Amino acid sequence: MDAFAPSPDTALRPLTVRMATPRGFCAGVDRAIQIVERAIEKFGAPVYVRHEIVHNKHVVDRLKSLGAVFVKELDECPDDRPVVFSAHGVPKSVPATARSREMTFLDATCPLVSKVHVEAERHHANGRHIILIGHAGHPEVVGTLGQLPEGAISLVETVEDAEAFQRPGDAPLAYATQTTLSLDDTSEILKVLKRRFPELPDPHKEDICYATTNRQEAVKRLADGSDLVLVVGSKNSSNSIRLVEVALRAGASNAQLIDDASHIDWAWLDGISTVGVTAGASAPEPLVQAVVQALQDRFAVTLADDPGERETVTFKLPRALTA
Repeated sequence: MDAFAPSPDTALRPLTVRMATPRGFCAGVDRAIQIVERAIEKFGAPVYVRHEIVHNKHVVDRLKSLGAVFVKELDECPDDRPVVFSAHGVPKSVPATARSREMTFLDATCPLVSKVHVEAERHHANGRHIILIGHAGHPEVVGTLGQLPEGAISLVETVEDAEAFQRPGDAPLAYATQTTLSLDDTSEILKVLKRRFPELPDPHKEDICYATTNRQEAVKRLADGSDLVLVVGSKNSSNSIRLVEVALRAGASNAQLIDDASHIDWAWLDGISTVGVTAGASAPEPLVQAVVQALQDRFAVTLADDPGERETVTFKLPRALTA
């Protein structure tokens, strides 16, 4: 798609562009990226990163240009170079192996994901079998499953899974959720589980993270009155995909996930007057501004900032990078 040549029939046509608040980077993503950047500054290149530090192509490519080397597994890393674990978390076996190899490693796991890990361990210690609501194969889910012995956690992905789940023996139950899920989908699954197992306790705190919640609420507001919602984010970003789903469910006529401005199909804008723009928690703000600029190149744009939650959360960096 041509991201630059204006179409004669759409140039200077009025268009209202509504900007979601909040959007883009959350505190966990910002911390994870800083960990890789600081590690490269402190130790020099290359610094190895197990899995994508966050799920965004542009972020990963920029870090590669600075000296980060992304690998799938720890056995691809040399013993004498630092390795960073991604924001999604890792099974306990990964840092254990790194210690046994006497590697320098930095854990960029989002503190809110770590909270889920701690809760899962607490439930397990209390003799409960854990139901994990999440998507099979997602790195966060793999990491959470890997906190406990095999069989201690059952994964439930859908309402149908919740209906089919069988309690192992007479074990008491608890549940946890992947932090980047749709609030609405999770609520439907929990309704089924609570109906079938009324004794199921609530988590100590909400598992779906504040940033996921805030961005989903913001996109619901965008969907109300927007003909099209553009979500900036990569196709492997769970929270970005959920924003598209939430927008459509909330009434948007069309919602599309785009990596950047070059992925806009200008036919989407034929005959429409209002576009909502947001970004997943791992998408950098410059990509959002480039989308706005591309719209301004073709339309007489009126920008409107939607009111929303102002986020002030920050997470500390590991001591190894601040000492």
